[in-house]
Parts: sequence; C-alpha cells; structure tokens
Amino acid sequence: MNKPLITFASALMLASSPALAETHSIEPGEGAQERLQEALILAEPGDTVQLAAGRYTLTDGLSLDADNVTLRGAGMDETVLDFTTQAGAGEGLLVTSDNVTLRDFGMENPKGDGVKSKGADNIVYYRVRVAWTNGPDSGNGAYAIYPVESTGVLIDGVQVSGASDAGIYVGQSRDITVRNSIAEANVAGIEIENSRNALVENNFATRNTGGILVFDLPGLPVMGGGNVVIRGNIVAANDEPNFAPPGNIVGSVRRGTGVLIMANDGVLVAGNNLSDNPTADIMVIGYPLSYDDERYNPYARNVVVGRNFHARSGRDPQLPMADQLVAGFGGALPPVLWDGLSQDEVSALRGVSGTSAWTLNLSQPGDEPGSAMPGPVMLSEPVGEFDTGSVGAPAELESRLAG
Repeated sequence: MNKPLITFASALMLASSPALAETHSIEPGEGAQERLQEALILAEPGDTVQLAAGRYTLTDGLSLDADNVTLRGAGMDETVLDFTTQAGAGEGLLVTSDNVTLRDFGMENPKGDGVKSKGADNIVYYRVRVAWTNGPDSGNGAYAIYPVESTGVLIDGVQVSGASDAGIYVGQSRDITVRNSIAEANVAGIEIENSRNALVENNFATRNTGGILVFDLPGLPVMGGGNVVIRGNIVAANDEPNFAPPGNIVGSVRRGTGVLIMANDGVLVAGNNLSDNPTADIMVIGYPLSYDDERYNPYARNVVVGRNFHARSGRDPQLPMADQLVAGFGGALPPVLWDGLSQDEVSALRGVSGTSAWTLNLSQPGDEPGSAMPGPVMLSEPVGEFDTGSVGAPAELESRLAG
C-alpha cells in the first residue's frame, strides 16, 4: 500500500539531485593543452578531472569556473603541468568557483603565478607542488599558491619554491588553515595578508628570505587582518638574499627573518622550532611607509609570543650597525625583535616569562632603523587565553582529503 508513496519520494529525490558525477580522464601528450582546458570547461558540479601520470607541456594558462569540481593528478611528482613554454603572463591555473579541490599534481615554471583562486570559497589545495626550477630569480612568478578574497581555505601538504613574492600567499580571506607544507627558497615562505582567523601549523619554512609573514597593508579592499595562530612550525635557516622585483612590499624583508608580524592584530606565535635565522627569529613591527587610507591601523597590536625553541639565530643581522649590535648583545641578538612602536593604550607585544627580546625604541612609524636606540626589553606577561578555537578552515573541508 505504501509503494506508490515510496516511488513518488524517490522521484522527488532524483529530481532534486545533480546529474551523476562524471570523471574526465586526461592523458599527457599531443593536444594536452586543449583537451585539459576543454575538460575544465565541460566539468559539471560533482565532476572530477583526472590527470594521468606524466608531463603535460602547456603553452597557455588554464581556468576553472565550475563549482564543486575536483582536479586530481597521480601525485605531485608523477603528474607535472609544465609551463616552461607558456606564452601568456597570467596564472598557470585560475580558479573562480566555489567548493573546488585541487590535489596531487605538480606545476613547474608558470609564467606568472602558479595557482590563483579568486573569490573561491571553501577551496582545498592538497599535495600540490609549484616550483620554478631555475631557483630564486626576480623574473619568476610572484606567488605559487595564491588564494585571495575567499572564505574557507585549506592548504595541506603542498610544496613551493622559487616564488619572487610568496610561496604560499593567502590574502583578503578568512577561515584559513595552512599546514604540513614545505616552503623553500622563496622571498616569503608563507604569507597571511589582510586576512582573519588563520592557523599556520606544522609547516617547514627554510632558505626563504623570510619564513612566515603576517601583514596588514593599506589600500586593499579587505582590511583588518588578525586572529592568527602560528604554531608547531619549523622555521630554519631563512638566509636567501631578497630577490623580489623592485617596488614589491616584500622587497623590504630582511634576509634572515624567521617570523615577521607587521601591523596585525592578535597573533600568537607558540610551539615553533626557530633556528639559524641570521637577523631574527621573530620580528614585530609597525607599517613603515606613508599611506592614504583612513581605515588603516599601522601598529602591531596584541601579539603574543609563547614558548618556542630558539637556536643560533641573530648572528648576522641585516640591520644598521650590525657588528656593534651583535657585540653589544654578546655575539647574537635576542630572538625577538620589536621596533618599539605601539598604539596608545594597546599592547603591541607580550611574551611568556623568559622570552628574550630587544627593541629598536623607534618613536613613530616610518623612522629609519638608523635612528634606533636599541636595548633589551622585558615583555609583559600575556593576559588571558588566546582563542585558538576560532582559527582555521571549516571542518567540513577535511572530508575531501580522504582517498
């Protein structure tokens, strides 16, 4: 007697479901550019574009503008998208749709950025490798992994090298996790800019000019970056000379910077292994340049340094009067450097008991380091608990890592 009702309900369910997901299989070889781009255009929500192992010679950028699509290779070293002969100066891959998963492939020598996703909510980058194989070079693309203007970003297990700005850059976004990744030989290894609720965890940043950067900059559509946790990372031997093109903001990053926090609000740095960074393991500064943006706050605020491991850093600082500074501090600078600037009645920097820090004692944003009056500083103890539960990508993105 109930059979007609069940049949009717089943029909309604089928009618409301998307079409059955398809897998579009692509092989390397002649015509790979056209076949792959066509698959990305034809992909429907729920589809997978599956890349077989091999090297794909591509002469132009790729784009994806369909929601809920997976682009999947056979492994970051097995499936390689080779853009060495790319003609255009755009991205290797541009994603402009939501709920996209990018996983298990490598990209080499894109003319511009590696993978850029713009306005792409709930995006997952998993085991993606982007490299410029000629090593550090100002002519390389700016960003390897480049999500911007998104809510919900999970970056896990990626490898990036050679970017002339940042290997992993997340900008003007919120609810972000960057973890288990390797950033090597970029100007900035990992950069969180004008973004909120970010967790940077268990990464390895080495041989960059600066290992991990947390910036807030004026003049961007999204302002007010902060609420960032940096924990469990190895940030070691970031000693690459700065190779950013002239005029780039990261061109001011000092060689040998471990973690740099500039003009951000609410950052916790704890549980990291920081070593062999010639200038400083942790640097906290205000924005030093002039700006015309009434929304902007140039001061670092509410930065907390917890317990970290430090070794052999601060021995070759890229600062004025470096030799005198090093001698004055007994052969190595303390691991935490603060420019001495703070907003009225707002703490710029606090540290747990035993944190060894020094200050430049600058008087206002924009002062040259040459006007500094350096000396040791005793940091105030943190007040209250940092809300670590409020950072990170939405939990539902985890399900896409299976398989």
